[in-house]
Parts: sequence; structure tokens; C-alpha cells
Amino acid sequence: MPIAHIIGLGKSGIAAARLLKRDGWAVTISDRNSSENLRQEQQQLANEGIDVKLGYSLELNGSDLPQMIVVSPGVPWDAPILIEARKLGIETIGEIELAWRYLQSCPWVGITGTNGKTTTTALVAAIFQAAGFHAPACGNIGYAAGELALAEKPPDWVIAELSSYQIESSATVAPKIGVWTTFTPDHLSRHKTLENYYNIKAHLLSQSQQQVLNGDDPELRKTARDRFPNAYWTSVRKADLIGEKGFYIEDGWVVETQMASPQAEKQGEKIVQASALRMVGEHNLQNLLMAVAVARLAGIEKEAIQEAIANFPGVPHRLEHICTLAGIDFINDSKATNYDAAQVGLASVNSPAILIAGGEAKAGDDTSWLETIQTKAAAVLLIGDAAPVFSQRLQDVGYSSYEIVQTMEKAVSRAAELAQAHGAKVVLLSPACASFDQYQNFEQRGDHFRQLCLELL
Repeated sequence: MPIAHIIGLGKSGIAAARLLKRDGWAVTISDRNSSENLRQEQQQLANEGIDVKLGYSLELNGSDLPQMIVVSPGVPWDAPILIEARKLGIETIGEIELAWRYLQSCPWVGITGTNGKTTTTALVAAIFQAAGFHAPACGNIGYAAGELALAEKPPDWVIAELSSYQIESSATVAPKIGVWTTFTPDHLSRHKTLENYYNIKAHLLSQSQQQVLNGDDPELRKTARDRFPNAYWTSVRKADLIGEKGFYIEDGWVVETQMASPQAEKQGEKIVQASALRMVGEHNLQNLLMAVAVARLAGIEKEAIQEAIANFPGVPHRLEHICTLAGIDFINDSKATNYDAAQVGLASVNSPAILIAGGEAKAGDDTSWLETIQTKAAAVLLIGDAAPVFSQRLQDVGYSSYEIVQTMEKAVSRAAELAQAHGAKVVLLSPACASFDQYQNFEQRGDHFRQLCLELL
């Protein structure tokens, strides 16, 4: 019986373990942590014949070496244990790669990018479902891809949001349609160089039969044009559209060029009104364009697109409206885990705003973010490990209306007070940071913010 070792007892690790167990592998999952939640999972998986080792890190010694190691996205691809495994000839892959081996008979949409990929993925899934396809979102949102491979009914399409971590460990994944939403510096502590980070993203697009790219992203405009000569480009302005086939906005409509899809009836065909999408910010027009592009390349008629966009509720944790209290909107943008995403979030809401920021700081250029704070934020409340660093950066640019409050509880109650004092229209959680100093993930952080806001009511 072949032996497999899964590193990481998250959703993706559990799906990978169950897939391999079903196929006759002896499976062990290990996790360095040992929380109560993980102990409950351990008991459940033990009942299924899957060994779980908590508070444990894999060591490759002894005679019972695994034939395969599957890593969860949070495990660095250059971790010493993985380098050692590859030297020993042990196949080392990510959970997405494993799921691909079971699901490659289904067409995939693979969506990547520094920012915008979650909203775009959710929009694509909504449109495909409105058109009658069984097309669940998976990967970085929704299901683990392995869960789709385990399901009795295979999907008609796999709509996968793929982070650089997931692409890095998934060499053969080859979507029918690949989408690149944006490119700005992120995850450099893991990927080391901007070039390496770029090439990981580009790999997914190179593997894709068709490519959709954001033509309003300065870096993609500059670097991807020659690399993907047959790509479909999007732009919020027709004059800025790259090439002859693509999607743009004109007179308030999403329009496709005649060459863009097989079912385009005429040059400049109107597909859906941009105002049908009930999400704030120009960046969401780009997300809409890319989602419509994917749908049209998949042969979906505009009636299904119009229906899906009109009914799309938005994405949790990405400019998610929580409640309105005394005329003040409380908005959860916990998914803004870097400066660029947080800048876009703050630029998208009404001003003046009370901003809650902080967490586990990331490397990156904070210039635009700080400029937007100066023009739109009446006050900034700082939480988490990044609070001292952020306070210094705000001082550096001459912004003094900030307070270090450390915890989300203090931030929300103080934000409500400051909003009334400053006549602010919005309280915005847009952290510009990872969440791991105080939370397990950005979802947990956003859920805590939501709970605290609703308690104010």
C-alpha cells in the first residue's frame, strides 16, 4: 500500500487525505498546531482510517518514507523538509495539483492576481450557475478543490481562485480559461523577489488555453502584452483597450468586440449595464469586465449574465456592508491584506471615513495608501502588531489623527464615537495587513468585526 503524508490539517489537507484514502493509500496528516478544533478533526479522521499527528513536523528518516507529500497552501514551497523530500525522489505536490489529477476532464477557469481575484471568482461562479452549470467556486474561496473531486456529481466547470502559493505547487494545472486580475508586490517574504512572484502567476496563464487580462493594470499592460499575444484584454475605457478582441465599458455598458467570443452578433455588442453590479469602486468594474469575458468565452448568453449580475450580493470581507447606525455605514474589508487592496478599499467608500487598520504587516509600497488616508480618513485606529510601525509611517507623512487601540473590540467602539464626532459617513475595517497576529485568517477577523458592529445595534 503506497504511503502519503499530508502537511496541514486545513480544509484542503483534509480533502487531499480523503481523496488518497479512497484510492487505497495509507494516509497520515500532520499539523504543527494542536488546538481543540484540530483535535476534533483528528478524531473524525481517525474514524475514517486516516492517521493525524498534531503538534508534529514531518521528518524523513527511517524506512517507511512516503511516496507522496501533499502540502497545504500555507506551507512554503522551499521549506527545508520539502527540498529534502524532492532530493530523495519523493513526489511533492500541492492540494490543487492533486485535485487536478482527478478533475482534469472538466474544464477549469483559473483566476489569479494580487487583488480582485475573489470578487472575480465569485462573479464568474454566479454567472455560470445562472446559465445552468454546476460550477462551484473553489481553491482560495469556497470549496477545497479536492472536495469537488470527492463529490458524487462532478462539476460541469471548475471555477478556481488560485493564489501564488497554490500555483507554485501545481505544475501541471492547465485551465481552459486563465484570468490575471492585477499585479503588485505581495508575499515577498515568501517568494523573495518580485520576478519570482510574477513568474509564478504567469505560469498559470501560460498553461491556459485562453487568457483574460486586466488591461488597466499598469504592470500587466507593460509586461504581459508580448508574453500573451492572443490574450483577451479588458479596460474600463474603449480607447485604452489593448488589441482587437476584448471587453470595455462604453456609455455605461459592458461591451465586447466582435472578435471576443463566438456568439458576438455585431461589433461593439452590449452585454450588461455596468450599474447592475451593486458594488462600489472602479476596481469592481474591472472585476465585472473580466467575469463577463470569461462567461462569453465559455459560450454563455448575455441573458444569464444579466440575471447573475443583477442578483449578485457581493463578497464577504471585501467592502461588505455590515450595518448602518445613526447614518454611519460599517463596512468590512478584512480581505484587504496588503497596501494596494486597502488603498482601493478606502478610495471606494464615502469620505470622511474612520479607518481601522493593522495586523501582521507585510512588505510593500505604502505610498498610495498613505496618500489616500490623508485625503479620505478623518481618523485612523490601529490594531495588532503593525500598530507601532503604522503610527510611525503616519507621523512621517504628517498625519496625526490616529490612535493605537490594539484590539478589534476597542477599535469598533471607538470608531463609532469618532464617526459621530467627525461627521464621518463610514467606519471601514481595511487592515492592509495579514491577520495571523490575532486571528487564524482574514475571515475570522472580518467575522469578529461583523459581530462587534451588530452588537452596537
